[in-house]
Amino acid sequence: MVSKKQKFVADGVFYAELNEFFQRELAAEGYSGCEVRVTPARTEIIIRANHTQDILGVKGRRIRELTSLVQKRFNFPDGTVELYAEKVAARGLSAVSQCESLKFKLLQGLAVRRAAYSVVRYVMESGAKGCEVVVSGKLRAARAKAMKFSEGFMLHSGYPAQQFIDSAVRHVEMKQGVLGIKVKIMLDHDPTGRLGPKNPLPDVITIFDNDGKDEVSVDVPSSVSKVAAEPVAPDAAAAPTAAAPAEAF
Repeated sequence: MVSKKQKFVADGVFYAELNEFFQRELAAEGYSGCEVRVTPARTEIIIRANHTQDILGVKGRRIRELTSLVQKRFNFPDGTVELYAEKVAARGLSAVSQCESLKFKLLQGLAVRRAAYSVVRYVMESGAKGCEVVVSGKLRAARAKAMKFSEGFMLHSGYPAQQFIDSAVRHVEMKQGVLGIKVKIMLDHDPTGRLGPKNPLPDVITIFDNDGKDEVSVDVPSSVSKVAAEPVAPDAAAAPTAAAPAEAF
């Protein structure tokens, strides 16, 4: 009997090892993360990537090979694990995709500053609120240093930072040594939940305009008396209709 604590630890180790395997195996295909759905009948693993056709392979051969590797490594019974490939909704808003893109640009020999600024510009054009790219290591000289490229609005602490910030870290093995890459993307509020969190930032104030529906237009100036009128007695209100005739002496 496995306790609840052991099950949580085992699930976390399984996901970490699976994610690292896909990072190494599907780096060229633009791997951007995976999702594990466990049902009583089988376990479904959804791979999010930029080039889904390359993951499927010719007549589904590549994805069948990946399924067989995962099944043998984690001792799944036959037919109880399924792998699916899903295209990333917005490549410019995925930190993992942009991290891999920057990694391949550096491996191809592109200058660090030019490669980083191209990633920042593409992320901001995709609709992000902010972007930050940090490249550290032996960039040009023998001494290591870090370069930071940022644009837009970025949160660094609090619960909103967990909701709105998508970050990724990668290592690039260059000739002069290993470079570290970190990409942080500040997502914008999206009511549908596809391109960002459904809930807006807690400090956002929205002022609604009623378009004059509750206002009454006044053309002629008028005044309203706020003083209540004094009540009039009913006997005093009835005045005599005719005066009494005077007596003759």
